[in-house]
Amino acid sequence: MALVKRKSDNVLLRTALENFYGAAEELKLPDGITDMLAHSERKTCVSIPVEMDDGSIKVFEGYRVAHNSAVGPSKGGVRFHQDVCLDECEALAFMMTWKCSLAGIPYGGGKGGVCVDPTTLSKKELERLSRTYAARIEPVVGAWTDVPAPDMNTNGQIMTWFMDTISRMRGRLEPAIFTGKPIPLWGSKGRNAATGLGVATCAIELMKVLGKDVKGMKCAIQGFGNVGSFTAKTLADAGAKIVAVSDITGVYYCADGINVAKCFELTGTSPKRLLTGLEKEPGVKMIDEIQSCDCDIFLPCAMEGSLTADNAGRVKAKYVVEGANGPTTPEADAILDQKGILVVPDFLANSGGVVGSYFEWCQDLGGFFWTEEEYNERLLRIMKDNFHRVWDFSKEHNVKMRRAAFLAAIKRVADATEMRGVYL
Repeated sequence: MALVKRKSDNVLLRTALENFYGAAEELKLPDGITDMLAHSERKTCVSIPVEMDDGSIKVFEGYRVAHNSAVGPSKGGVRFHQDVCLDECEALAFMMTWKCSLAGIPYGGGKGGVCVDPTTLSKKELERLSRTYAARIEPVVGAWTDVPAPDMNTNGQIMTWFMDTISRMRGRLEPAIFTGKPIPLWGSKGRNAATGLGVATCAIELMKVLGKDVKGMKCAIQGFGNVGSFTAKTLADAGAKIVAVSDITGVYYCADGINVAKCFELTGTSPKRLLTGLEKEPGVKMIDEIQSCDCDIFLPCAMEGSLTADNAGRVKAKYVVEGANGPTTPEADAILDQKGILVVPDFLANSGGVVGSYFEWCQDLGGFFWTEEEYNERLLRIMKDNFHRVWDFSKEHNVKMRRAAFLAAIKRVADATEMRGVYL
């Protein structure tokens, strides 16, 4: 019986499935294993009633998807955003499976979210939403089953509300269920910078294998949240020139280089952590599109699908290092390939976050905490090793880095799935 491939109208899930099926065919996986890995193990939908400050009740939709647990418990963030849907969560859980596998850590992929614009909520409304979501997903999460973490518009405070709610429900402290917690509450020193540090490290290692120096390289960074900001800082500290940054307020460009410290100053004093005011700095101007700005390395660190068939042809960068999840559509990927642009794929470049979460989980389970120097040293070693493993594989097999990463990651999960078998 021929394999029936899954289809989806959601661009992110369609991208995830197309990439997976292509790699599965190249690996010659058995149809049964391919079909198992193309489907998520568990998809949970919950309603979240919240009492608003005016006394009214509003109901939000929430989700939690566990894609695969062959290697270990599901791992992945929870995002609060008005565009969150089940298909998006499943696609991101898919990507997390391959990211965890490639990183060599004992996790499968998971993802969750709530369809809400958190900027419209008061702090008390946000707390009620967070605690009710945690209570509704309590049956499916746990230190050895599914371990959520922060994602878009969620942070250490929200993880604390999650942990506290479930700990109270279970009558015992459960610090290892959630990662990305504040340092005083079983968090890990170094975690905030981990994803951005990993993205920047991949860019630096890419320059090294190409015989180039990152010093003086012109970098454009889309998104100045947690990932983009620490990517910018790490690259600037290494001597790169950050010529463009962006957030929801627009794109800021300076041919002589943007002062990253000033960016941190502005976002640190802004209630919504925005770059507003950066355009007043000497030499900085607003431009329409960051994808087409004059730079050597473009690092998309915002939302998925930012590089599309409509704008990929205008990319001037020689290299793209993906900090966001799924920032490049398959059509855009083909265009970048035709232009000779080298792409470091998302689930390699941005895996520093989940590696850092793994570190926090280990420390929580053991009740023993590392210094920030120990944390960063271990993180950099893993990121460099992973980058060179994928780079060497791509050269040996004459395939693009994205395909090399997929092949290596999927094989590990497929082997584990086959060894564990089908449980009836």
